[in-house]
Amino acid sequence: MEETELCFPHLLNVSCKKYKRPHSETLFIYIVLSFISLLTVVLNVLVIISISHFRQLHTPTNLLLFSLAVSDFLVGLLVMPFHILLTEPCWFLGDLVCVLFYLLPFITVYASVVNMVLISVDRYVAICDPLHYPTRITLNRVQICVVLCWIYCVFYTFLILHDNLKQPGRYNSCYGECVIYVIGAVDIVLVFIIPVSTIIILYVRVFVVAVSQARAMRSHIAAVTLQCSVTVTVKKSEMKAARNLGVVVAVFLMCYCPYYCLSLSGYELTISSSTIFLVYLVYFNSYLNPVIYAFLYPWFRKSVKLIVTLEILQPNSCMINVL
Repeated sequence: MEETELCFPHLLNVSCKKYKRPHSETLFIYIVLSFISLLTVVLNVLVIISISHFRQLHTPTNLLLFSLAVSDFLVGLLVMPFHILLTEPCWFLGDLVCVLFYLLPFITVYASVVNMVLISVDRYVAICDPLHYPTRITLNRVQICVVLCWIYCVFYTFLILHDNLKQPGRYNSCYGECVIYVIGAVDIVLVFIIPVSTIIILYVRVFVVAVSQARAMRSHIAAVTLQCSVTVTVKKSEMKAARNLGVVVAVFLMCYCPYYCLSLSGYELTISSSTIFLVYLVYFNSYLNPVIYAFLYPWFRKSVKLIVTLEILQPNSCMINVL
């Protein structure tokens, strides 16, 4: 074995092999992944500025979208660049740095999952119990839920990576690898099966109610009577919001399902450069979310125009009508 084939030539017996890729292939991977990372950062910054600046957008639903955008922003700024390094055949930054770098990806991924569950609950209450929605889903309660969401994600990440933090590099087969181990059964159940099942059940219920409401309105059964006066109908804006957020949830499931479905083949899950593209598909969801907003939400397009033209720097610009 030649020395140039090893990550650490002075460690002949324990060094990982250094597989060489064509320069054109390496350059292509770096350019594509870096471009996606940059777009993810820019687009999610626009979402964060829009929701935080314009007072009309200070609603419980948009606060959940804000939390999701923060998670997506961190994915683009810190997580994606780190995983670009994992596309290299050798890891030179050490075992401890390897584990520490995985903390943020786990936190942000878990935060995205929990935020999706919260968004589904928000739409469920708005469509299925619109009379009590303003009193049950308030800004203060949503703020508390968002804070608890991030605290839970940080705690769970340290818990599931405990063995890796206690003894960094214990799951590496050779020097030059960056491999961590999580208990696959626990991770799949808590991060995929339970949240996804909850999201699907809530949205099935939402669309059943939405269809029944639409049929009731089309049939003009609701005559102006005493009975009609106590009948609560779902606002058209709420129906549209449920449909748009349904698209966000559907794209989320398409990005997350391949990785976790592969994980169902065994309880032990090892994360390394061999699974990098499935992992990047999960992170790609962070880029797609603001793209979906651009197509489905007029307020986002209006807000972006005001941000790009620097009109938000004008006095009282936060009061501008963007809806």
